[in-house]
Amino acid sequence: MTERKITMGKIILFSPVGGTDPISVTNKKDGSLLHICRWCKPDEVILYMSAEIMENHKKDNRYIYCLEKLSELINKKMEYRFIERPELTEVQDFNFFYNEFREILKQTYKQMNKGDKLLLNVSSGTPAMKSALLGISNLGELPFKAIQVTTPDESMNKVRNIDTKDYAKLWEENVDNIEPKNRCKEIKCQALLVIKNEEIIKKHIKVYDYRAACDAAESIDDEYTKSYKKLLYLAKARLSLDFNEVDKLSKITKFDCTPIKDNETRQLYEYALGLDIKLKKGEYADFVRGITPVVADLFELMLRKRFKIDINDYITMDDSIPPVRRWDINKLRGSKVESILNKSGKFKSNSPVYSSALAEILLDFSYDEKLKTAIKNIRKVEGRVRNIAAHEVISVSNESIKELSGFSGTQIMMFIKDLFMYANLGVTNEMWDSYNEMNSRIINIIDNK
Repeated sequence: MTERKITMGKIILFSPVGGTDPISVTNKKDGSLLHICRWCKPDEVILYMSAEIMENHKKDNRYIYCLEKLSELINKKMEYRFIERPELTEVQDFNFFYNEFREILKQTYKQMNKGDKLLLNVSSGTPAMKSALLGISNLGELPFKAIQVTTPDESMNKVRNIDTKDYAKLWEENVDNIEPKNRCKEIKCQALLVIKNEEIIKKHIKVYDYRAACDAAESIDDEYTKSYKKLLYLAKARLSLDFNEVDKLSKITKFDCTPIKDNETRQLYEYALGLDIKLKKGEYADFVRGITPVVADLFELMLRKRFKIDINDYITMDDSIPPVRRWDINKLRGSKVESILNKSGKFKSNSPVYSSALAEILLDFSYDEKLKTAIKNIRKVEGRVRNIAAHEVISVSNESIKELSGFSGTQIMMFIKDLFMYANLGVTNEMWDSYNEMNSRIINIIDNK
């Protein structure tokens, strides 16, 4: 085909030409080619002609004659482009037409501008031609619209060749000119490629890889993904702890995925859920590196909510960027917190607030042996595993975590969940399955859209 640039905003129709085109002799109504042009009003028509069709065309110009008469009737100028195959006499080879049409359509699409639309006539031509176009359309590689034209009596068309002299009369007697009724229908069946990509999306969701799920959804036409694409972005924002985006998308989609609403508690709880996901995905190094922030915050919350001790009463923010919280000896002086910190003999005034010091305060105040055990165990993990993973290039596995700390990743996560319970934050056991519940809801929407 000759390389050419199509003007922006055009409607292009690709159509094989069949035996009932342009007008059916049997019912004196439009053939599919003429009918699509009547109702879809393309700017350009690409006519694919086999050897037999070319003979008809050269003999009496029947196709262009009727198209031009239609153009006058509907006041719509149409351009015509011919793809001639004079050697094509075997018109029942599906594989040939599949490859031929696919290449023609890909080249046509490359020449289109943004805003152009490409229609496929899947009702004209031989069964092999129609099936090939349907197969290409359903594969979903390019954004075509497949247009089907139902027969007037909703039964199989009967074909009979006629002489040249009959066409002017047939045009005048064409029932569609007198009693127009739109028999065009866009085929909305879900593309095979869409089905395949949605299976990939669901697999990504099940392993909490929402970024990959979003990328896969971007490769699908919005028409198919409009019911769930924003939910994928919501899940991605949730795992990234981008709560402004979570709240915005939750409002737009009316999809509430975060059970904790208190901002401080939600951030800590969602962070811990993210740690649990890292563990499930086998990202052990990231898992152990992420323990310290959540432990320190949990210890502080526990002191405030369980023992009414607010660490902010004993600290000062320094001038560094970002600022660091440090123990203030003047604020500590004479308090029980000061005496607890001094017991270890390692406490230094003006030192940063670490989880080790918070653990000492908790252990002194608490009489709950289970809580004390959980605190000691999580501190043991921090000291033996986190520092190594944070400062050395090593391979971290579930086995190495257990070897170094005495606990598996699952046990460590259980300690963290126990700390949430002791902190009285309103996080129930069921809430730890929040991501799986969210995943199930999104997958259900994909399957039932």
